[in-house]
Amino acid sequence: MTELLASFSGPAGWLKAGGFNLPGNRSTVKLINPRDRKSRKNSFMTYSIQIHQTGGPEVLQWEETQIGTPEAGQVRIKQTVVGLNYIDVYHRTGLYPVPRPFVPGMEAAGVVDLVGEGVSHLKQGDRVAYASVLGAYTEQRIIAADRLVKLPDTISDKTAAAMMLQGMTARYLIRDIYKVGPGDTILIHAAAGGVGLIICQWAAALGATVIGTVSSEEKAALAKANGCHFPIIYTREDFQARLLEITGGEKLAVVYDSVGRDTFMKSLDCLRPRGLMVLFGASSGPIPPFDLSILSQKGSLLITRPTLATFIATKALLEENSAELFDVVSSGKVKIHVNQSYALKDAVQAHRNLESRKTTGSSVLIV
Repeated sequence: MTELLASFSGPAGWLKAGGFNLPGNRSTVKLINPRDRKSRKNSFMTYSIQIHQTGGPEVLQWEETQIGTPEAGQVRIKQTVVGLNYIDVYHRTGLYPVPRPFVPGMEAAGVVDLVGEGVSHLKQGDRVAYASVLGAYTEQRIIAADRLVKLPDTISDKTAAAMMLQGMTARYLIRDIYKVGPGDTILIHAAAGGVGLIICQWAAALGATVIGTVSSEEKAALAKANGCHFPIIYTREDFQARLLEITGGEKLAVVYDSVGRDTFMKSLDCLRPRGLMVLFGASSGPIPPFDLSILSQKGSLLITRPTLATFIATKALLEENSAELFDVVSSGKVKIHVNQSYALKDAVQAHRNLESRKTTGSSVLIV
């Protein structure tokens, strides 16, 4: 009888999910012949969260799986902390389709356990982290070595797992998509969320004025303590009217929106002619189809729907992006707030809290 080995151990490639190109390893299933002593010796059991069908948090299943040895260009890592992000919800619900069954999660930190042939920049025992590679909700995994970055001593595993995806997202949003600098005024929705808090701090450090929307007094206080000069509680006041009051009627060059359906159309009215709408998420749901001529009517507005994968598609881009993030965090200009921690096997509760907007800052799953 054969044994089933399920792992993310195929050759490096691109997994396309709902318009997102997710760099990483193709999900593969290997059959191990029980008479093959070498295969049995080099494989062992581990635990991971598996998704066999899309749906609510209850579809997250804690299961024992088998993992093998890294092939050329790969390493095996023992994970210590896994990041929790809203894209995990999109994959779980099927908003961004992924071939099933699969292991969710897009970022983690850990230690290199075994190195495959041809890998020269990593060795056993190195502390590493990654982002935008599907399959993170697991105790151990095999991953392409060029998707990993070494962690400096100034960055803990917990901080790394909490900030890789959100921090590098914040970095490309305010340094690549629109280069924020002194004199700029920006609007960031969900200012008390993981990406929001990083953008507030980083943009403020760059000399920008930051306006942010939040859902409660508590979140307003948190955002303000982290660089948001003008938090707006959107549940009790019109954020567009309040923004124009703050700016003296001046509209903005850029709006960062990860909320989507609930904020998108009104956000367009916060932009000055030729202003840029950056839609990088949809926590309230996807925006409905709309007539692109609206952009011309509102002043030749620009719109982009970026994803982190594009900005870290090569090893060089990944290292450049992560190095700048490590520097700004190590300097103290940006602090990563890990406000919620859960055991990896308790991912169901973590997802429930995330979707009900009970979380602030970053959340992690402890392995």
